[in-house]
Amino acid sequence: MPAREIASLDGRITPTREALLPLPDDGLYRGDGAFEVIRLYGGRAFALGEHLDRLERSGVAIDLAVDRATIEHELEPLLATHGESDAQLRIMVTRAGRRILLIEPLAQRADSVTLATVTYQPSIILNRVKSLSYAANMHATRIAQGRGADEAVFVTPEGIVLEPPTSTIFWADSSGRLKTPSLENPILDSITRDRLVRELDVSEGVYDTGELEAAPEAFLASTTREVQPVAAIDDRVLDWPGARTQEAQAAYERVVADELRGGAGGP
Repeated sequence: MPAREIASLDGRITPTREALLPLPDDGLYRGDGAFEVIRLYGGRAFALGEHLDRLERSGVAIDLAVDRATIEHELEPLLATHGESDAQLRIMVTRAGRRILLIEPLAQRADSVTLATVTYQPSIILNRVKSLSYAANMHATRIAQGRGADEAVFVTPEGIVLEPPTSTIFWADSSGRLKTPSLENPILDSITRDRLVRELDVSEGVYDTGELEAAPEAFLASTTREVQPVAAIDDRVLDWPGARTQEAQAAYERVVADELRGGAGGP
């Protein structure tokens, strides 16, 4: 059964449809704010501390005040109201100082995903910031869908592979070695990416699109996707789920189970 949608707006818990955002707020008017999305396993927030760390970093990058202590205080009753089902938690902080905590159902994910490369020039100002200014990311997905794919993968005008709009990409080369763009690139410091790089033998670097064009297998990784095989890139069919993809899926399942068992993923 999908999770019940509930919201905490500045500490007041209501069904999401009843939550009212006072205006004016440049979080809505101009997409000026920061956010995080956190996976709930059995009602427990996975890697919550790291997500809140990143929210604070995003706030510093755009001169946005993030009241972490109050967010943590307001999160406890929201999670208690939610209960123990799987879901996702969205945390938003707006320029007007609103704290918006949302419990949302997990999106239904297909067994695999198809990608289309979309040329994109990142903004230096918002590099590595999880800003509410996500219109470009969402439009890139629409561009990819208009070309018959499920999702985009950003490449720079110079042909350097970056990331999809809401995930990280990994691929295996012809020898089976896993690769992913390094954090030297203007990409998000993904928490799921971090776990996989720690658990697996992964080469990180600055790679051009020729790497993707030759890859026999690939997968996406994110908080809500976990590890999702890629079935095609620019209409070129890949092997899925390949051996390295299955290895990554198993490794991530172990990490989540271990951290939740040890209490690291709790609120």
